[in-house]
Amino acid sequence: TKPTGEGTGLGLSLSYDIIIKGHNGTLQLETKEGEGTEFIIELPG
Repeated sequence: TKPTGEGTGLGLSLSYDIIIKGHNGTLQLETKEGEGTEFIIELPG
């Protein structure tokens, strides 16, 4: 990975840590070729 603040990545590694490890949530994605990707984030209530 690149140092913080460099590049144009989506930051998925950081997002994963916050959602999964920090909040015990889930992170899923659904991809449709030629249309795009939908990210589904669920956090416990």
